[in-house]
Amino acid sequence: MSSSRDDIPMNRKDMDESEEPFLPIPVQSRGEKQHPLPLIAAVVSFYFIISLSVVFLNKIILSGASDFPFALFVTWYQLVVALGLLLVWASLGKSYKMFSIIPPYEFNIAIAKKVAPLTFVYVGMLVLNNLCLKYVEVTFYQVARSLSINFTILFTFVILGKKTSPAALVACGIVFMGFLIGSYGELNFSWAGVVYGVGSSAFVALYGIYVQKTLAAVDNNQWKLLHYNTTLAIIFLSPLLILSGELSEIIETSEVIYTSYFWILMTITGVTGFGINIAMFLQVKYTSALTNTISGTAKSCVQTVLAAMIFKNDISALNGLGILLALVGSGYYGWVRYQERISK
Repeated sequence: MSSSRDDIPMNRKDMDESEEPFLPIPVQSRGEKQHPLPLIAAVVSFYFIISLSVVFLNKIILSGASDFPFALFVTWYQLVVALGLLLVWASLGKSYKMFSIIPPYEFNIAIAKKVAPLTFVYVGMLVLNNLCLKYVEVTFYQVARSLSINFTILFTFVILGKKTSPAALVACGIVFMGFLIGSYGELNFSWAGVVYGVGSSAFVALYGIYVQKTLAAVDNNQWKLLHYNTTLAIIFLSPLLILSGELSEIIETSEVIYTSYFWILMTITGVTGFGINIAMFLQVKYTSALTNTISGTAKSCVQTVLAAMIFKNDISALNGLGILLALVGSGYYGWVRYQERISK
C-alpha cells in the first residue's frame, strides 16, 4: 500500500502471486531513498512471515486441523476483523503519529456506489481464493492460481486496449506451461480446486484493472478504498452467507465453533490478513521495485518448500516441474515489468 507505478496504481497481485489480495499496492518511483540494510531485511522478513501465515493459517482452518470447510464464513469473519482493525487504527491515528498512515474512517453512500463494482470483484476474488485453498495442497496452490498473469495480459488488452511486450508474453507462456504440467502431475488433483484457482486468478486480474478505474472516486487514497471495499464486502457477503446455507449448517453440524481455539485461530488469521496491508506498505516504502519483485518470487518458493515439510505433501516429478515453471515464469514476468518501468 503506497504510491505509484508509472503514475498508475497497481494491485498487490502484480507483486506477489500467492496470498490473499486486500489492497492496491503501487510501486515507488525512481529516485527512491536508500535505507539501511538491517531495516530492509527486517521489513522483508516481516512481509515473509505475515504473507506465509495468511496462506498456512487459512489452509489449517479450511481443510487442516480445524477442518472447517465453510469458505464464505471464513472470508466474512476475516473481513469483519479487518474492518475492526481499520477502525481502531484510524482512531489511534488521531492521537499517535505512527498510526496516521490510515485516515479517519469514512463511508459516503455516493462514493460507495462508485466503489461497489470493484467490491463485487473483490468479494469474488477473496472467496474463490479461499475455496481454491480448501481443495488443493499448499504445494500446488501457487500453480492453481498462477494464471493471474495470463488473465492480466488478456483483460488489459480486451478492456483497456493495451498491448503487451513480447517478453511478457514469453513469461505468460512459461506460466501457462507450468500450470498445465503441474496440474497433470499433481498427485492429489482436484478439479474443483483448479477451477476455483483459475477463477480466482481471473478475478485478481480484473481487480487490478477496476482499481485503476476506482481510485479516483476516493481521492486516489488506497486506505480510503480499503475502508469502502471492506465495509461493502461485509454487506455483500452477509446475505450470500445466509442464502448459501453455510450459516445454518455451521450452527447445526460444526462442533469446532464451540472451542476457544477455533475463534483464536480465526481471529489471528484475520489479523494477519490485515497485516498484509501493513507489510506491503512497509516493503514498498523501504525497499525498491526490484526488491519487491524478488521478494514476491522468493516468498513463493519458500511457501512451496515449507508446505511440503509442514503438510507432508507428496510432489511428483511433473508436479515439481510445473511448480518450477510457474515460479520461473512469474519471476521473469516481474523482472520484465520492472525493466519496462525503469526504462520509461
